[in-house]
Amino acid sequence: MPLRILLVEDEAELASAIQAVLRADQHVVDHVAEGLGGWSLLRSDLATYNLAIVDWMLPGLSGVELCRRLRGAGLTLPVLMLTALADTSHRVQGLDAGADDYLSKPFAMEELLARIRALQRRQPSYREPLLRVGSFELDPAEGCLTVQQSKATTRISLSAKELQLMAYFMEHPKEIIPGSRLRTQLWSLDEDPISNVVAAQVRLLRRKIASHGLASPIETVPSKGYRFDPETAAEP
Repeated sequence: MPLRILLVEDEAELASAIQAVLRADQHVVDHVAEGLGGWSLLRSDLATYNLAIVDWMLPGLSGVELCRRLRGAGLTLPVLMLTALADTSHRVQGLDAGADDYLSKPFAMEELLARIRALQRRQPSYREPLLRVGSFELDPAEGCLTVQQSKATTRISLSAKELQLMAYFMEHPKEIIPGSRLRTQLWSLDEDPISNVVAAQVRLLRRKIASHGLASPIETVPSKGYRFDPETAAEP
């Protein structure tokens, strides 16, 4: 499933490359270039993130110290440490500070993605790829939403952002979700904060579902947000 990841890396070229790879893999990524900025974000918005990728050598506050602060505060967010210091003593120091895994520079992006998947599988909240709620089934691997009807089954191909949005709705059935919360969870911090991006994306998702002759399970709750109702009839 797509994750929201905080990348704390001061090498601009490497940070850009990592962000591009992670976003291509459908993850949402926020980037800061120094340790104190990473600590500030994690301390204030921990629930926003599923994983942190932290460089060892950072200006102001090192990645090791950032991990120590996280664990000292009782925070259990998975941390993948990146470093050019590849000897065993540094590896042990990073793991002892609270890092969950360690990746030496330079590394292949395929290995980075594999390490992220491994960390995701270790989490108690990890679930099977298929997400089923009511008559709706979401397959992130295939990028497909399946709707079971009384006489037919409809498969709808979703874009990466539609997939993220639908997954979040299905993870919170019948819950009123403010647009601001959707934006915080599914869009990067560097995107236009005053844009109507959430409403526009919800409209696109509803339109795609309607184009297959189905009633949208996503309703607007005036002045409050949106709600996914898995009991919505399959036929409009």
